[in-house]
Amino acid sequence: MAAGPGGRITRIVYDDPDETPLDLRRGALTVETRGRGFIDVTAAVREWLGGITAGDGLLTVFIRHTSASLAVQENADPDVQADLLAALDRLAPENAPYRHTVEGPDDMPAHIKSLITSVVISIPVADGDIMLGTWQALYLIEHRTAPHSRDLALMFIGRAQH
Repeated sequence: MAAGPGGRITRIVYDDPDETPLDLRRGALTVETRGRGFIDVTAAVREWLGGITAGDGLLTVFIRHTSASLAVQENADPDVQADLLAALDRLAPENAPYRHTVEGPDDMPAHIKSLITSVVISIPVADGDIMLGTWQALYLIEHRTAPHSRDLALMFIGRAQH
């Protein structure tokens, strides 16, 4: 197997081809935030996948905003989220001399935080469930201080459960 200076590949898995046609399903979630912070949307996404009887495929989640974002992050220790928010605040502080200030002092930093995180995430789906790791969850990150209504577009391409 291939190896490099940082490690080696110890396993490669090939799936058996399936002749079942692929299905494409679209959906949406609306999330009411309470202001800056992480909102776990994992359960809602799993509920949506169950509702469309998803089997194996790929889920893409896209947030339709420029001042909030998405992340797959640890779900066990809330200190991780606090540290990540603090790090983002250091990278894009509210008191920097921004030109864009018409929507308030938290708006331009929110755009920067959205730019350096993610607005779209794809997650493999197996047997109708997203293949997150043991300590992972899917989060919407609200970067603004005030509550907002945030829209997530969901797209699943794959096979239905048998």
